[in-house]
Amino acid sequence: MTEEIKNAIIESAEISNDDHGVLSAWVFLDYGGSGQGFGGYSLYLPKSFSHHKLESCAGHFIWRVMEIAGVSKWSELKGKTIRVKADWNGVKSIGHIIKEDWFTPSEDFKNL
Repeated sequence: MTEEIKNAIIESAEISNDDHGVLSAWVFLDYGGSGQGFGGYSLYLPKSFSHHKLESCAGHFIWRVMEIAGVSKWSELKGKTIRVKADWNGVKSIGHIIKEDWFTPSEDFKNL
């Protein structure tokens, strides 16, 4: 199969954790009548995977925000209720509204 170069318009972009329980991202493309998706690579393995390692600040941050809010897509964050630990200098942690689950980036990333 021969590769070809063509123009495309990005129809939408999505970050989700619903494909095999790993964080992935997709960009959906429109070629002017037909379309195609680009992405699907594993960007982050959560703690439930035996070979989990914190190697990606971006992946971990995105995953934990989605996990705290209880969503499987970044676009579903709007309108979700969470708890917050904050002071005048800013928000230090966000937490699940019911579970005792807090995300504190300064703690999670201190060894990176």
